[in-house]
Amino acid sequence: MSFINYSSREINCKIVYYGPGLCGKTTNLQYIYKKTNPEQKGKLISLATETERTLFFDFLPLALGDIRGFKVRFHLYTVPGQVFYAASRKLILKGVDGVVFVADSQIERMEANIESFEDLKINLAEQGYALEKLPFAIQYNKRDLPNVAPLDEMNKILNGSSVQWFEAVAPAGVGVFETLKSVAKQVLLELKKHY
Repeated sequence: MSFINYSSREINCKIVYYGPGLCGKTTNLQYIYKKTNPEQKGKLISLATETERTLFFDFLPLALGDIRGFKVRFHLYTVPGQVFYAASRKLILKGVDGVVFVADSQIERMEANIESFEDLKINLAEQGYALEKLPFAIQYNKRDLPNVAPLDEMNKILNGSSVQWFEAVAPAGVGVFETLKSVAKQVLLELKKHY
């Protein structure tokens, strides 16, 4: 649910990066933050917990586009992937406008991908969202590692709806902006329908 700030003439949209622990969600946001023009971005805020090195969430406003004289600002968030942070994931999904599911391409992480994907659908449904109706893309990250699952197999398991998907190597920036642009464009199309 986008938020309109009339005084600054901005429409604020929320994109959440979701996926299993250590799949590369944080790396995606750090790369985007590093490569974004300093005048277009706010502060990257990370909340770390005592028990986990994963960031709790990252916040990054990205100015992009214009709808009826309003600037569109994207706020990018990651969710903690670990199972015991379920409440945090639900909270971060509140008011979401678009989702990027980051899957770990390593064969031994396929079960974690499936579990996290199911968790995403359940958490969205609890808040009245259907993944099929949200701007959404899948990123198959860590494609540079030796023991990755074939793309057609990953698509068969994770991409039943045939949404846009991207190969990625997040630390090198491969596929990072392509994934973000895909979801951002979808969010903009949705906004134009309503404003």
